[in-house]
Amino acid sequence: MQEKENILRILRETKEAVKKRDSISLKILSNQTLHSASIYRDTDNIAVAVLVYALSKLIERKSYQKYKNWQRFFKNFMICIDRAIFSLENGQEEYFQSQLKCIRREISNLSGDLKKNIQDVFRKAEINKAGRIYEHGLSMQQTARLLGITIWELAEYAGQSGISDINLNLTLPVKTRIKNAMEMFEK
Repeated sequence: MQEKENILRILRETKEAVKKRDSISLKILSNQTLHSASIYRDTDNIAVAVLVYALSKLIERKSYQKYKNWQRFFKNFMICIDRAIFSLENGQEEYFQSQLKCIRREISNLSGDLKKNIQDVFRKAEINKAGRIYEHGLSMQQTARLLGITIWELAEYAGQSGISDINLNLTLPVKTRIKNAMEMFEK
């Protein structure tokens, strides 16, 4: 695991943002883990990014709170985050990873539309975060493998979001480059 202290900070701030029902702060926190995830290809950072982003989407969708099992699911979700924080504070990385998986198990315990909707939120969160990691320069294949999605899902997202339209090799016109070089030698 890379940047354990950063993940710990993200999870603590996530709890505070959830108390305030602040989905925007949650999205920002999710994006803060992506830089590390793309550099180190760290699955723990990626899992936290997906988890926090999905949580932001769940909070935004107030209609989910009307479902019968919502309160129990959300309470258990937050207990898993508390346990993940505790495990990181105590150097128990395996227990930390098990708590991230615990949240997925909680989803599988749901039924009906709530289960389907939350699974959909998590899947879209994975694709969204894959797109963000791809923007950081990883290949589509590496990114898709890290997040457990298909290259096709990532390619579709990249095409829709305009990620693939970014031209990273734009340079200054030749005359401007020559002028800049001449100015460097004059000084």
